Amino acid sequence: MASPHISPLGLGPPPRPPEHRPSAALLGVPAVCSVLLLILVAAEWRPLTGLDRGIASAVHRWAVDEPGLTQAARVLTDWVWDPWTMRVLCGAVALLLWYRYAARWTAVWLVVTCAVGTTVQQVLKAVVGRARPVWPDPVDSAHYAAFPSGHAMTATVAFGLLLWLLHRHGADRALWGWAVTLAALSVSGVGLTRVWLGVHWPTDVLGGWLLGVVVVVVGVRVHGQRHP
Repeated sequence: MASPHISPLGLGPPPRPPEHRPSAALLGVPAVCSVLLLILVAAEWRPLTGLDRGIASAVHRWAVDEPGLTQAARVLTDWVWDPWTMRVLCGAVALLLWYRYAARWTAVWLVVTCAVGTTVQQVLKAVVGRARPVWPDPVDSAHYAAFPSGHAMTATVAFGLLLWLLHRHGADRALWGWAVTLAALSVSGVGLTRVWLGVHWPTDVLGGWLLGVVVVVVGVRVHGQRHP
């Protein structure tokens, strides 16, 4: 007999077996890479800054020559993948968890983890104080420090946490496939748009992705402490 708790989206209640916490390697690799990249960026290591400038300059020339693609990138980055869009999405899922599944601890955990990710991002921006690219013919503008990319990190945290929740609640294969595809396109796409629009260096985006993974893995491990 079908469970009365199955939703129209193909989601059921969290499984009874113990959760599989992320391995130490899954946390250690992105954490070490994040720290190393942070040190190199803060020290303005010339080979890295030179690579950044070379890639950013080439991409910027394409952006200037392709106004249609540039406008599409602005719509995607300013509306579809904007950090506030990601936060609203996570907030809506938190409300669903609170009211539909009575998973109040998980709802609070989701909101707090997203808030922690935003705090880490803003603190690092202030500490590193990396300047954004400056172009004689800019196609877009952005403010505050560059490293790490807030768009890239927020999207990684949001989609990483939501994918884990879908897996934990037993999403069916079709929903899982669509979710993974959407997450991959969004996380990679938002990073590319930030470089395309000339408002971030490539390593800003890479740093956002790596730090986002660290926040997700730590968040999942914290959740496992409450629900071992």
